[in-house]
Parts: sequence; structure tokens; C-alpha cells
Amino acid sequence: MFRLVVLSALIVCTYGAQFGLRTVPKLDGRIVGGKPVKIEEFPYQVSLQRYGSHVCGGSIIAPNKILTAAHCTSSSSASSLTIRHSSTYRGSQGVVIKVDRVAQNPAYNPFEISNDVSVLTLVENIKESDIGRPIKMVEANAVEGGRKAVCTGWGTLSSGGFLPLELQAVDVLEVDRTECNRRYGGGITDTMICFGSPGKDSCQGDSGGPLVVDGKQVGIVSWGYGCADPDHPGVYAHVA
Repeated sequence: MFRLVVLSALIVCTYGAQFGLRTVPKLDGRIVGGKPVKIEEFPYQVSLQRYGSHVCGGSIIAPNKILTAAHCTSSSSASSLTIRHSSTYRGSQGVVIKVDRVAQNPAYNPFEISNDVSVLTLVENIKESDIGRPIKMVEANAVEGGRKAVCTGWGTLSSGGFLPLELQAVDVLEVDRTECNRRYGGGITDTMICFGSPGKDSCQGDSGGPLVVDGKQVGIVSWGYGCADPDHPGVYAHVA
């Protein structure tokens, strides 16, 4: 499994003393408290793969464009990456397409994990269907606060467990940014939003995957302290 060992170490050193906790990108992990779902329900979901192995999630935003997290691509060349779309399963069925270019947000800060956004250009277009099509993006002036979202991805269902073959989904509630910032000791910027519910969360390995409210993507799975920690909700890159 793909791990940003150096990045994780830098983040721990930089923020460990400040926060008194370990905040790391959500690589190699799980949807906590979710359930298996079919790709027909979430046709925008893709598996981002490095040398053929699932490393992160992503979403279709145009026929040849995939939205994911910058920390998922910051140490990878385009030639090492592919995406699998139109499949409930991360390792089979659907269609695999090579990545042509990676455009990482130039403002991405790996120490703060802010502006954690990358856009991938594929070598060919995805043929739109009921199991593979773009998702709409939330409007820039969308009202925040009290929203219920769904997050999808693949990853182990428990710490140290095995990766499920089937796509998972979990419902989470928005946490006020000011309150989230307090819980993280000042680590939340205006490029981030926070969602979580008791016993439910995205986690490592769901990184780059979409956070969706009323059929529109509002965030990208980014980072957090632990998984489903009652005092620390999941942190998502804000896409509005």
C-alpha cells in the first residue's frame, strides 16, 4: 500500500507538539461505520491506482478529468497512475484508464495539508453511462452549517484489517468550522470543512474521495486525527 512516510513524519513533527496529537493524511485505511453499496448509486466514484494497486479515491468531474487529493499524487508521476471507473469493485470489472497529467493545486501546503486538491487528466474520455458519469460541484455561495453528507471509498473496515473488494458509503454530519478548529487546536483553515458522526467517519485510504451533499460534491477526503474519534471529526478539502 502507498504511504507518504516522509510527509507523515514531517506532519507529526510539525503539529505533534502544537496539537498534542497525530494528524496525518488519510492514506491506506477505511470507511468507518459504513455499509457496502453499488456503483450505480455513486457513479462518479473512481479508484485511483498506483502501479495497479488502489491507493486513493477520486471523483469524475468531466469526461477526462478526475478530482482527488493533492497528498494522493504529490509523490507520484502521471505514468504510474491509472483510475478504475464504473465498478463497485476496486480490483476488477469496470474500465481502467491511464492518467496523462497531474495538476496539483500550486497552493497545496503539505505541512498544513491545506488546498489538498489535484485534478487528473486522463489519456481518453470516460464514456458516460449509468455507472460512470461526472458529479456536479457545489456552488461557491452554498450555505454551510448543519449539512448531511455521504462519503464513499474503499479501504479496510477495521484498523489493520483487509481491504474490502466492494465500495463502502457512510453518512456524516457537518461540524461547525470554528468548533472544529478549536478541537484541532487551530489547525483548520478556510480551505477545509469538517464532517463526522458518532462511530462514523472516512479514514486513511478513502483519501481523495468525494464528500457529497444533495448530489453535489462539497469536499475531498483529506486528513484527521484517528478515525471516528468522537472529539476530532474528519477534515475535508473545501471545493466551493
